[in-house]
Amino acid sequence: MAMDCGIYGVIKLRTFFTFFILFLSTSTFSLSSSSSSNVQINSNSILVALLDSHYTELAELVEKAMLLQTLEDTVGNSNITIFAPKNEALERDLDPDFKTFLLEPRNLKSLQTLLMSHIIPTRINGSEPGSTRHKTLCLQHHLTIQPNETSQQWTVNGAKILHLNAVTRPDGVIHGIERLLIPRSVQDDFNRRRSLVSIAAIKPEGAPEVDPRTHRLKKPPPPQNPGSPPALPIYDALAPGPSLAPAPAPGPGGPHHHFNGDAQVKDFIQTLIHYGGYNEMADILVNLTSLATEMSRLVSEGYVLTVLAPNDEAMAKLTTDQLSEPGSPEQIMYYHLIPEYQTEESMYNAVRRFGKVRYDTLRLPHKVDAQEADGSVKFGHGDGSAYLFDPDIYTDGRISVQGIDGVLFPHQEEEEVVDKDVTRTRLGQPGKVVVKQRRGKLLETACWMLGTFGQHSRFTSCQ
Repeated sequence: MAMDCGIYGVIKLRTFFTFFILFLSTSTFSLSSSSSSNVQINSNSILVALLDSHYTELAELVEKAMLLQTLEDTVGNSNITIFAPKNEALERDLDPDFKTFLLEPRNLKSLQTLLMSHIIPTRINGSEPGSTRHKTLCLQHHLTIQPNETSQQWTVNGAKILHLNAVTRPDGVIHGIERLLIPRSVQDDFNRRRSLVSIAAIKPEGAPEVDPRTHRLKKPPPPQNPGSPPALPIYDALAPGPSLAPAPAPGPGGPHHHFNGDAQVKDFIQTLIHYGGYNEMADILVNLTSLATEMSRLVSEGYVLTVLAPNDEAMAKLTTDQLSEPGSPEQIMYYHLIPEYQTEESMYNAVRRFGKVRYDTLRLPHKVDAQEADGSVKFGHGDGSAYLFDPDIYTDGRISVQGIDGVLFPHQEEEEVVDKDVTRTRLGQPGKVVVKQRRGKLLETACWMLGTFGQHSRFTSCQ
């Protein structure tokens, strides 16, 4: 019995299966429904066999499409033939976006049209089905069965019939096919829906913000093109560390993933391993710290990085004391990460032109010095210096990896603490010496004041 594609059933397949288990001992059982159908479904029906066959994914779609009542009525009046796609075709081979489209409640009519286009209200069985064209339960669509001359198999609308007569019952037959048959009308509905989703909707704007200092409206930040570098500094996007107090800074990538940082970081680490001589560096990034994950997040948000990678020979010279402090591997690696994209050519041109260049690192507030030496780039100072040994190991426009022959540490300078009119810097001298100097100045001032008023001090320092 052919029918229109817009019929909506109300019986759920799960209820159908429950009644089948309870009354298996009887020869027949009836399904109750809100539409009170009088059709008696035999326990040996093709609908029961579909549930218990190797085509459970199709049975699940029938349940979601609420088509059981329609199929019951059809089986009650005539035999049916079901062309059932194999489970793999619906689980792995089907486009995930298309499957999501079918399962959305608003697209129920498209799902019903697709499923009824796999069912013919007549019985077609035998090893030679014959070249014929048949109407489906959806009147607008037909199925054409014909032999495939190259593979010597029968096809239905171009899809190979893998198992003829896979399941046979008195009221119908199931043939297994290689893939889902998608009618043109359903494909057009999906294409229209996908094109509508791709159109960017106007985002709602909140109330304007007022600057409490000037009592004027705050100006919104200028719009950024997708893929442009983030406006906030990279330090605001770093994960919390022992010496950092950052805040999250989503870049233009953000949830839209303009940059696949995870894939890029994996790629450069694999390049380090295949290049040879940098296994220790790769091990620290992946196994001893979470820096690889942090770097991938930074790149995904639009930031760029230059990695100064010490080779294995340089990493072997690190002592236990240098690595035993909590967080020391991270701090060492932070000093080798430059928040810029530099190649060997750009760094060498810079040091040739300016003599000495200071690059920011992710280890605040320390910078790494670079200068030209022996036709190469030299980083650091004195014994703690390192040369650019293997240039451009990896350069993809977001991450640049430059091999060096030493491990770099921040340069320690003398610490000086001065009076209010001079800026105070902290660098490394013990604080006791500074305290003594300031204490001596205070005593000298006190002795001068006592002498001015004609009094003598009992402190030996004033005598």
